[in-house]
Amino acid sequence: MSDDAKAPTPVARPSVLSLNIKEKAALYAAWMPYLKHGGIFVPTGRPYAIGDDVYLLLSLMDDPTKFPVAGKVAWVTPQGAHNNKAQGIGVHFADDDGGRVARKRIEDILGAAVKSSRTTHTV
Repeated sequence: MSDDAKAPTPVARPSVLSLNIKEKAALYAAWMPYLKHGGIFVPTGRPYAIGDDVYLLLSLMDDPTKFPVAGKVAWVTPQGAHNNKAQGIGVHFADDDGGRVARKRIEDILGAAVKSSRTTHTV
């Protein structure tokens, strides 16, 4: 191989995260209905930047289904954030079948609580 030849640049694969929410209150605290396609807060200590692609395997309550959701990091809450907010990332769901199915299931579970003014991890 000559000095001018470059190795192919590896394509970055989305990071895979798993989130298991067991209680309605925890789901409410993590849900981000104000994002265009919905989104969810994922506690993590891994470093991310806004715009990073992520792939989320989401488990909700007693539902045995794992919802596969592609998304992008919408914001990062760093360690030691103001008001003792939990460290993690906000994942904006993609506008695809996975994102739509997960959003519908979350909204079905939360029902009227979606319009509540209780504080959450997200605002």
